[in-house]
Amino acid sequence: MVLRTKLFGHNYEFKSLREVMAKANEEKSGDKLAGIAAESAEERVAAKLVLSEITLQDVRNTPAVPYEEDEVTRIIQDDVNERIYDEVKHMTVGEFREWLLAVETTGDMIRRASRGITSEIVAAVAKLMSNMDLVYAARKVRVQATCNTTIGKPGTFAIRVQPNHPTDDPKGILASVMEGLSYGAGDAVIGLNPVDDSMESVTRVLRAFDEFKNKWEIPTQQCVLAHVTTQIAAVEKGAPSDMIFQSIAGSQKANEAFGITGQMIQDARDLMLTRGTAKGPNVLYFETGQGAELSSDGHNGWDQLVMEARCYGFAKRFQPFLVNTVVGFIGPEYLYDSKQVIRAGLEDHFMGKLTGISMGCDACYTNHMKADQNDIENLAMMLVAAGCNYVMGVPHGDDPMLNYQCTGYHDGPSLREIFGLRPIPEFEAWLEKLGIYKDGKLSVNAGDASIFMAK
Repeated sequence: MVLRTKLFGHNYEFKSLREVMAKANEEKSGDKLAGIAAESAEERVAAKLVLSEITLQDVRNTPAVPYEEDEVTRIIQDDVNERIYDEVKHMTVGEFREWLLAVETTGDMIRRASRGITSEIVAAVAKLMSNMDLVYAARKVRVQATCNTTIGKPGTFAIRVQPNHPTDDPKGILASVMEGLSYGAGDAVIGLNPVDDSMESVTRVLRAFDEFKNKWEIPTQQCVLAHVTTQIAAVEKGAPSDMIFQSIAGSQKANEAFGITGQMIQDARDLMLTRGTAKGPNVLYFETGQGAELSSDGHNGWDQLVMEARCYGFAKRFQPFLVNTVVGFIGPEYLYDSKQVIRAGLEDHFMGKLTGISMGCDACYTNHMKADQNDIENLAMMLVAAGCNYVMGVPHGDDPMLNYQCTGYHDGPSLREIFGLRPIPEFEAWLEKLGIYKDGKLSVNAGDASIFMAK
């Protein structure tokens, strides 16, 4: 397949859809590192023009990794609703973009169409959108999921309490949990990234979470973000867990680098539906991030946006409660500065929504990246405008274990007030009962974790 266009008096020729997709992507340091990025802004525009005229059928017929070679491709392709696909397959990528952005196209219409497209199609249309397009289209779509409570309801915005601790000390972890709850965070999940991935340590933290949650009758869900195999072993031994977590990637090879397979994720879901402590049916939590496939040599020559979209197609099979991109965590080799991080966060959120999964974002950066807290707050505000289901909450936006910066406990409630949003309803009622919330806002008691010393 040779694809050509003439632009600015210059003839551009692309040898494959893979090359067009890579060069149509907005500037990313990871694509430059892989040697597949556009060499100029003009070439990028030419690639976008060519891409806009390609049909969805041609995009579907060119998966990033061949069907016979890759489990992720098979999951994505096998999950397509063929009747719906037949309705849209003759549209060009440009026409599909216009349809998504049209005033008369509703969220329900988009949710239906999402069942008939592949992840490569999702990535292709994202490449043709401006930042505002990504916000506008994503805002139309509502995706709800239920673990113990239901996330994604209209008018709500949730926050994960991320009480990471450099030594996994349960007392230190719970102190951070109390602080987060005192700011109205924690309705998405109380979820720890552990230092110690052993079954014993994971079980100890899960039991501490479960005891605290039950003692205070908190309507939320808890999870320890260890490797899926460690969590499975802990639950099989009786550890109380509402969800099982795993980082995932967009190709079989990259997932193998994470030490996982699709069957392993299905086994985790089956286990949680029979041995987990949540009512479900959505009992899994996934994290992703642009560049993971390149870092593990699992990208098959495709750009990092396409591979990220495939993560969401893989995730959809397992009906997760939460998915979020840890957008700036992987570092400047893949997203160089705040401009690239903001773009990637909006892309990822849009692609997750268009795929049909409950999507959040860890709006974050590392200290060797050209970004600061203002940039992350800008991204967080744009994500909430786009209808993002949840963001992270860590003490003062500074994670002492993962050594990166993201949104703080106090940022989530500010975002709720700015956009007129509320916590998950049962969680808000609980906050009102404890005097942390009043009339839909934080009360004068907010931030006072001593309230949890009463029992």
